Amino acid sequence: LVRMKFLQLLSRQPGKLEMLFQIPFAQKQFPYLHLATSTCLYSKKKKVNSYEQVDQEKYKNLVYAVMSYKTSAQTPETIFEEDNFLYGPPDKHRPPAKAETKTPKNWVPLINPSKKIPLLNSDSDLPRKISLQKTKMPSVTRILQQTISPQQAFYLERWKQKMIHELGKDGFAEYTKNLFLQGELFHAALESIFLSEEMATKEQGEDATISGYLSSVQHVLKDISEVKALESAVQHETLQYLGVVDCVAKYRGHLCVIDWKTSEKPKPSLKNTFDNPLQVAAYIGALNHDANYDFQVSCGLIVIAYKNGFPAHPHFMDPDLCSQYWNKWLLRLEEYLDRN
Repeated sequence: LVRMKFLQLLSRQPGKLEMLFQIPFAQKQFPYLHLATSTCLYSKKKKVNSYEQVDQEKYKNLVYAVMSYKTSAQTPETIFEEDNFLYGPPDKHRPPAKAETKTPKNWVPLINPSKKIPLLNSDSDLPRKISLQKTKMPSVTRILQQTISPQQAFYLERWKQKMIHELGKDGFAEYTKNLFLQGELFHAALESIFLSEEMATKEQGEDATISGYLSSVQHVLKDISEVKALESAVQHETLQYLGVVDCVAKYRGHLCVIDWKTSEKPKPSLKNTFDNPLQVAAYIGALNHDANYDFQVSCGLIVIAYKNGFPAHPHFMDPDLCSQYWNKWLLRLEEYLDRN
């Protein structure tokens, strides 16, 4: 502190400061150079690296590892070589294609080549409505439920546990009961609409439980014509399974098996419908191999209706897409038969 004050006093008289630093030296020096040099005299002693005091010959490998920790001898190439040695060469990523490439052992065509279609179909004013008979044949729904993928089973169980946590067991049971009831009322309302050829009756419009669903499908109903079957049982006589189709009609000129679904969440794409396309393909194959129907179907339609009245999402399945899902259905059917 005393030195600093002394230097400050000298700095006010530049001539004396210059004279002071000229005395010890033969030639004129810049003041800041000598100040810098003088400060070095009072700098702290350089800290000695403690590792230098270690017997490096004795602990050569350890000292080298510690002293060189900032730099790694590994490079991307050596890492790959090490991984290849330990785990083998990495497999290139390929999209999962096992389901598409695997061929069912008991393959049956989607379209029945032996079915004879009359030149003049025996169309009546009323659509076909064949009742489901009690039999030992498994249903499409049962087969799909018992061959669900582990991933889908996980998400379904997680959703179930979440709902039970929020509603309780009794509340969840009541919730699912109401969902089934709404679905039944919705299908009954659609059947009434097609049979009476009206968009909606006054009673249906006043029913708050399904009014949103009916409003949701209005734009789809305008594209449906020539209804051939409603809530009618179908049976595959060769593969021995059965089901009940919601509707068979023309959608924008294409004869389709139509499946009506209700949902509280949007399902804008076909992949959001999970196993519904397999269900439709199974119904198409069963209908085409059922002697009770004198026509065949090659297209499908899944309509997702929403309770809040939001416009329904219609997912059309052309013949190629139906054939793809038909092969997947045959694999699921084989899996079910193997388990049972």
